[in-house]
Amino acid sequence: MKIKHLAIGIFTATMLYSCGGGATETTTEETTEATEVTEGTVTGEAYTVDLAASTIGWYGDKAIVEGQHNGAVQLKSASLLVNEGAVVGGEFIVDMTTITCEDLTDPELNAKLVGHLKSGDFFLVDSFPEAKFVITGVSEGNVTGNLTIRGVTKSESFPAEIVVAEDGTVSANATIEIDRTKYDIKYGSKNFFADLVDEYVISDKIKITVALTAAK
Repeated sequence: MKIKHLAIGIFTATMLYSCGGGATETTTEETTEATEVTEGTVTGEAYTVDLAASTIGWYGDKAIVEGQHNGAVQLKSASLLVNEGAVVGGEFIVDMTTITCEDLTDPELNAKLVGHLKSGDFFLVDSFPEAKFVITGVSEGNVTGNLTIRGVTKSESFPAEIVVAEDGTVSANATIEIDRTKYDIKYGSKNFFADLVDEYVISDKIKITVALTAAK
């Protein structure tokens, strides 16, 4: 068995915390950017990610006062490229319509939060139902790739651990953070709304946990 380290940044992601109050700005005009993005071409044997056995979790915090929400989102499709026992590429599509909240047990509050995450304040799911990450390079335990959320594409790099087994399977686990404001998700950010009451300030950083299983 060979153990390889690399960064998987699916972003999918950017799963954020939001709850009533605070800034109510809804962005309807989107900006597509391709800055700091490189294209990569790699070859290898294709491994298909098991969507049912793979998970993506999101965690979002309030920035000043205590408060957190967490949930999940599902992959729509995903694959990896393996060359000589190492993952060298991959492409991941996240179904943003599947965002869920796991910490709120009250059905009404849960539905309110999920609806807010899908709105223009956050992921504008009606216009951008998918997020995408394409690996463009692997170097010294880090993977770099192009992450697209809400039509905005940025280069991201994350640490992670991947195990390429001799039986033709791959497992990958990573905990990553991204800055949501780079993808035009500015709701509740103190950097854009300086007069926000502390209670409503949301951290710009979003934590994402990824667990993948793939096979030839």
